[in-house]
Amino acid sequence: MDAVRFGSGIRHEGYNLFVLGPSGMGKLSLVRQLLEEKAIQESKPADWCYINNFSQPHKPHVLKLPHGRGEELRLYMDKLINYLRGAVPALFESDEYRTKAKAIQREFSEQQEHALMELRADAEKQKIVLLQTPDGFAFSPARGDEVISPDEYDKLPQEERERIEAAIAELQERLEKILSHLPQWRRERSERMRQLSRGIMLSTVEHMLNELRAVYSDLPDVLKYFDAVQQDMVEHVDDFRKQEESVSVSGMTVTLHQTFHNYQINVLVSNNKESGAPILSEDNPAYSNLVGRVEHIAQFGALVTDFTLIKPGALHRANGGYLLLDVRKVLMQPLAWEGLKRALQSREIHIESLGQMYGLISTVSLEPEPIPLDIKIVLFGDRLFYYLLQEYDPEFSELFKVAADFEEHIERNADTHLLYARLIATLARKEGLLPYDRYAVARVIEYSARLVGDGERLSMHMRSVADLLREADYWAREAGHVVVTVSDIQQAIDAQIRRQDRVRDRLYEAILRDTLMIDTQGKVSGQVNGLAVIELGNFVFSQPTRITASSRLGKGELINIEREVKLSGAIHSKGILILSAFLAARYARNQPLALSASLVFEQSYGIVDGDSASLAELCALLSNLADVPIKQSLAVTGSVNQLGQAQAIGAVNEKIEGFFDICAARGLTGDQGVIIPAANIKHLMLRQNVIAAAEAGQFHIYAVDNVDQAINLLTGLPAGEADVNGEYPEGSLNQRVAVRLNELVRISKSFAQKPEKNSKEA
Repeated sequence: MDAVRFGSGIRHEGYNLFVLGPSGMGKLSLVRQLLEEKAIQESKPADWCYINNFSQPHKPHVLKLPHGRGEELRLYMDKLINYLRGAVPALFESDEYRTKAKAIQREFSEQQEHALMELRADAEKQKIVLLQTPDGFAFSPARGDEVISPDEYDKLPQEERERIEAAIAELQERLEKILSHLPQWRRERSERMRQLSRGIMLSTVEHMLNELRAVYSDLPDVLKYFDAVQQDMVEHVDDFRKQEESVSVSGMTVTLHQTFHNYQINVLVSNNKESGAPILSEDNPAYSNLVGRVEHIAQFGALVTDFTLIKPGALHRANGGYLLLDVRKVLMQPLAWEGLKRALQSREIHIESLGQMYGLISTVSLEPEPIPLDIKIVLFGDRLFYYLLQEYDPEFSELFKVAADFEEHIERNADTHLLYARLIATLARKEGLLPYDRYAVARVIEYSARLVGDGERLSMHMRSVADLLREADYWAREAGHVVVTVSDIQQAIDAQIRRQDRVRDRLYEAILRDTLMIDTQGKVSGQVNGLAVIELGNFVFSQPTRITASSRLGKGELINIEREVKLSGAIHSKGILILSAFLAARYARNQPLALSASLVFEQSYGIVDGDSASLAELCALLSNLADVPIKQSLAVTGSVNQLGQAQAIGAVNEKIEGFFDICAARGLTGDQGVIIPAANIKHLMLRQNVIAAAEAGQFHIYAVDNVDQAINLLTGLPAGEADVNGEYPEGSLNQRVAVRLNELVRISKSFAQKPEKNSKEA
């Protein structure tokens, strides 16, 4: 936990935390508890909002506010919009506005009429009238107030007609000049009307915004935003005057509402409810769930978006605090890991869709302004992920400089017993389980040691312990108990095994029916019972297997039949080579090893790996060479080195119990047992029925330090120790092996001399 405290406390760049360890150990709960104690003392982070960029709407601005004030600003702006939606149309329906608008209209009309009246008066002086027709204006000669007909006009003197035509031409030119000014006068009128509308809107909006400016006077960015809002509202005053419109789409009538969303506040993150820095866990760390996304909505067959559709990611919500992630889930999501690294490296959160990044879609999207990032990332994962990332990702070490490696087990002593008892009581209270009596607690502690496979250690895999407690509570309630007892714990353990042991039962059935040949009585030379382990998920069990050895004259070859057919793993092949080295070092220091031997796992149809059978293989080989039978009532497990020393192996409890189950099914004779390395004694955490059989002398567990002790138990012959001359005692097993190997050397030399003799005779 010191590493967690250090990683969470140091605030320099790159000091993010990677918590190592298998799942189910309670890492997340412990780290979260520690972070909560620390975070509650830290200040709340700021609120982050996106606002409209009125000059470039596709590039929304980001607004940073003190915690809690983002939601406050959103409500203020909503109230402002709602007020203006009702107040502005009312203002434009007021008498004041109507009067000013009519005055502008009247002024324009008077200006136009005045110009036409002057033109009409000048025309009348020249006996010409100005007529207004559906097609426009026209001039015509007149007599008095009456227009002269074409026939009468033709009867006029030539001079008079010429005068009239000249006058009409001049008047027409003046009329065209007047008409050319009409668009300008209309523009002037429109501009004055617009200025009138803007002035009314400005006075209204400015009054409302001044109240908000007083509230946010300490935030210059907000004041700047208010200025932009005021300017845009004044520029788009007509939007507030529009009534709801209806359009027909595919026979349906759709009412279009003025939403004024461009004045809304998109509160991306609000920290008004949290106390201290936020702590967030993201169970689905997809790219968009981490860095945020821009959503689209369909309108009339097209996808559209705006800044109000920007949605936050986990980095936004945890900004200023802590984000807890499962590294496996992050790595499984496309580009999530790269997006996370990019955010940490740049110290900014860039919202960009994957489709837009890779040109998979052509829909117009947004380019939101990036948000500064101040966060502590805590990754959880197996050690394999940590070391692989450290090896293959050069940026990983720069971003995750602190590793917290959780121990999978703790030392077993009186203090840890007490701590475990307290843990059991805490889990029982937390989940509403029945209380546990002292013997049940002791049984749970034994179960924890069994999970580790070490009598001196206790497991820290809290998920397995918690599951056992829950299941024991179920069985206790089924039995009507008010307290969980040892029998309830044992029933829960047995039930867990029964739910997974179908394959084991079928294998043991095959052994008991002699389909798989395993002897538990009698003696056979060159044959020994080995113990293999099979893992099916979380269920581990042992399968006894027959190992046989054969030998003959050769050149020192030790053939691993499993390897020859590519069914041997590298570690198993290594163990066979060690056996070859042992034989040469002990029996053939000063002479060739004229031996060819074969070792095989009988009735093995899958990959064989591991060196835990090397002790059994060596004993089978020595038995064959010495021609001394091995007791089939014993099984052997353990690895061996070049010096013949027995080395510790894994799953020793399961191996012992596997052979015991076969022997018990056939009937215990008192001669059966298992030979294990002495180094595995501290790992023994056997089932109660095995312990009971051992106490009664019906089953035995022998611990050996070397191959000599093992072969003595298997054959009944003393191994024998070499004297200063390298000679072994008469009748010892080693002496018999040495004699056999010397005999093979002699035979080999005789075969080598025969060709030379024949050549001399020739």
